[in-house]
Amino acid sequence: MIHFVQTVRLWFAPERIKEEGGTPDYRFSLANERTFLAWLRTSLALIGGGFAVDQFLPDLRWAWRAGLALGLLAAGVLCALRSVNHWVRCERAMRRGEDLPVSRFPALLSFAVALVAVAMIVVVLVGWEG
Repeated sequence: MIHFVQTVRLWFAPERIKEEGGTPDYRFSLANERTFLAWLRTSLALIGGGFAVDQFLPDLRWAWRAGLALGLLAAGVLCALRSVNHWVRCERAMRRGEDLPVSRFPALLSFAVALVAVAMIVVVLVGWEG
């Protein structure tokens, strides 16, 4: 729990990461930042998809529309939060000369998106009004 709190503190005070080990090759730090930004773009796309489902499928039953929209919105929120956490963990590992951290999050996110996509396929095949 203490390690998690320290990591979250670094989200809001990234200058403190300099206290961790030595400075890595700047190219690795920039690549880490690009990866962070790619995850943020993914989270924005998921959030946009959630709003699109809610706003542009008014004829879809409310339960389906809300479920699909909330699934996409939740995935977007989790992706955004995970992106900053992953950035901090990777930056810390590079500065310490450790292996980069592994994560199950990409697999979980892929599963969630696939689940929403399968639900959308069912909606298309069955019809919007059931």
